[in-house]
Amino acid sequence: MLRNGSNLGLNQRMVLLGLLFLVLISTFLEAGYGQVNTYLLNCGSTDSIVDANGRRWVADSSGENFTLSDNGTAVSSVTVEDNSIYQSLYKTLRVFNSSAYYSFNVSPGSYCIRLHFYPFSAGSLNINDSVFDVTANELRLVSQFNVPVEILCWNSRMNEVHNSLIKEYFLNVSSNELKIKFVPSVTSFAFVNAIEITEVMNNMFVDAATKVGTKEKLPFSLNEHGIETMYRLNVGGPALEPGKDRDLWRKWDPDDNFMFSANAAIAISNRSNISYSSLNASSIAPLLVYETARIMSDNEVVEKRFNVSWRFLVDPNFEYLIRMHFCELVYDKQNQRIFRIYINNKTAAEEYDVYLQARGMNKAYHEDFSDVLSRQIDTLWLQLGPEPSVGPSGIDAILNGVEIFKLSKNGSLAHVSERISINEEGVSTKKTKSKVLWAATGIGASVVTISIACVFLLHHVRKRKADSVKEDPSSWRPLFVHATMASTTNAAAKSPLINNGLPAPNRTGRRFTLAEIRVATSNFDESLVIGTGGFGKVYKGEIDDGILVAIKRGNPQSQQGAAEFETEIEMLSKLRHRHLVSMIGFCDEQKEMILVYEYMANGTLRSHLYGTSQPALSWKQRLDACIGAARGLHYLHTGAEWCIIHRDVKTTNILLDGDFVAKMADFGLSRAGPSLDHTHVSTAVKGSFGYLDPEYFRRQQLTQKSDVYSFGVVLFEVVCARPVINPSLPKDQSNLAEWALRWQRQRSLESIIDPKLDGDYSLESLRKFGELAEKCLADEGKNRPNMGDVLWHLEYVLHLHEAYRKSREGDSFGSTELGFTDVPFSLPFVREGDEEHVS
Repeated sequence: MLRNGSNLGLNQRMVLLGLLFLVLISTFLEAGYGQVNTYLLNCGSTDSIVDANGRRWVADSSGENFTLSDNGTAVSSVTVEDNSIYQSLYKTLRVFNSSAYYSFNVSPGSYCIRLHFYPFSAGSLNINDSVFDVTANELRLVSQFNVPVEILCWNSRMNEVHNSLIKEYFLNVSSNELKIKFVPSVTSFAFVNAIEITEVMNNMFVDAATKVGTKEKLPFSLNEHGIETMYRLNVGGPALEPGKDRDLWRKWDPDDNFMFSANAAIAISNRSNISYSSLNASSIAPLLVYETARIMSDNEVVEKRFNVSWRFLVDPNFEYLIRMHFCELVYDKQNQRIFRIYINNKTAAEEYDVYLQARGMNKAYHEDFSDVLSRQIDTLWLQLGPEPSVGPSGIDAILNGVEIFKLSKNGSLAHVSERISINEEGVSTKKTKSKVLWAATGIGASVVTISIACVFLLHHVRKRKADSVKEDPSSWRPLFVHATMASTTNAAAKSPLINNGLPAPNRTGRRFTLAEIRVATSNFDESLVIGTGGFGKVYKGEIDDGILVAIKRGNPQSQQGAAEFETEIEMLSKLRHRHLVSMIGFCDEQKEMILVYEYMANGTLRSHLYGTSQPALSWKQRLDACIGAARGLHYLHTGAEWCIIHRDVKTTNILLDGDFVAKMADFGLSRAGPSLDHTHVSTAVKGSFGYLDPEYFRRQQLTQKSDVYSFGVVLFEVVCARPVINPSLPKDQSNLAEWALRWQRQRSLESIIDPKLDGDYSLESLRKFGELAEKCLADEGKNRPNMGDVLWHLEYVLHLHEAYRKSREGDSFGSTELGFTDVPFSLPFVREGDEEHVS
């Protein structure tokens, strides 16, 4: 018995030693070591580093199991203003002035590639000048890529502020080589801070994806597509850093910034006994993602018929894979929670029961859907709504996580055509792709060079003119463009403010000579006048062999002068958006104040409503114009570097281009919004009578809700097609806002609608339109919607009208098919903590 006992003890020790060995191996592999096809490169460095997660990044000068075709130039920075776990990686970067590549020895299979970019400048290197392409084997990842611009776009999409950018891709490698190639544009350069390559051991993309709008499941494989990760969200939960997802070291962002209405859903969590529904699902997402979720809210304020909606800005003209992660955390039997899934206003799934699909409670499960966006669509909507076929007890929905992947098209994931996103450029679409890119950046190397040259030239001229007058303090104050985004932000925060609340002006754009302006306008020929405003006359002009422009010449007798001129340039120098009129340049010679804009062929929105011989707009055209203007205002309020309040929203400041795309114009009265710890800006009242926010008028306290009020007047002006103030009418009808509100509150807005519409509109869409206008004209700003809510409801109104138009044509098409059930306007537009607050 003693011998048997000794053998038993020996066996136990052997088992324990074996388990200890497995734990050590597992820990070793999790730390990123020992994986045959894992590469972590610290680019531009001579030293390897270990990041906050214990992963070792080797210096790209070491040549460990990879080849670098051209050493380029290694650049380092003393300080890094980035608080991510990769901060230590971003102190160095490698610059390539000509084509170069990293070549990795790999086994055939599927791989995840991450490229890390943190733009900083050193010495003569200006990172803003960098434009380049990147390919991975035969797959084009980016083209005409400018990192600072992409960071601005990404911050706008995420509604956050980051100084770095990580681009993530998945692709299949059929050979034993993975080559990542950087190709700078002519006279430019490429750079990268770090490269991360990980083999996807369990193929993540092997399931069939349901084609949206059909019930057909189509096979999907990385052999056919490359993939770019656009979004990865932990729905209802906090951000998950890469250390929480050690299969692929992915970051999961919270979903709060992408929800249409936070009141539509509540977050829940459950950490008990969650497991994967299938054995090969562990690498799809960590269990932490499935421990939290959002379900439809039971708040009495929000009706159960209201869909839960997420909105994502994406690149148009691509196919997208939408991966939804589910885990039933509450119900222990089927038929307790049944809902519909809508993607891009089309039904993706009906009678969806997570318990049934995952085969149990607390079972982690995912489902893939695919949809193709057209060339005009830059927004992807994901919505969960009630299933009409079930009773009230089953009306609910749940979602734990979502990933959105862009699929390659013709071997490319690059998107270099005109952007339709928040930070898109606003110049004519007739420009070439390279010109569009530089217009999107707002400032390029040439502009910086010209600005510096102008500064020195002015300085030289002033020194030689001993009899010149002392410079007026209100004149232009040229500033040099700071080398990095971080330093620009810091400098802006410390620089003196001008009277619109923004930092002192940084002039960009083309400086025209007065002679050029005279040639463009045939010496200010009166026959070329296309408009007159508070600043002065606007002329139709022609520059550069045929490019049409609008030229606004300041009137010396105008009440709007140098301050408004400076504000206009300051605003439009920094703003680029498809629904904001683009400034091309300016002229300030011989006491002239002249601004040059893109030409808007169809003039003002008002000219198509009343008072001219212009053809009347259809109901759809009017809705499109309102949506375009709302998009421009929403960008001003939320998408720019500062919150900007337009302060002069009216139909004469909404212009229509040749395709009737609406753009906001005239920023001479615009103001920067309050800082985050203030609710308003105290300022003298300015604006246009009839559109003025009464709360702003009473208190002289300006908020972004002041723009919302003015926009509400615009909405009634659009539907009634009459002046906002008409003294010739009886007193109770002279003020449009008051008059239309009375009819709207009686739910009789159709009684005063523009007769030119001739009944070609949906009464349901008109009803919702009137309710929205009424909300915008609430007497107190806290009771008005924000511009994001206004935009969403206008899009809903358009969907209602489209459904009505389709039904008249005999098509089966309803609002439910569009992904919307009856949207109540009784829900509070102001979210918690958002009263009168500009954020």
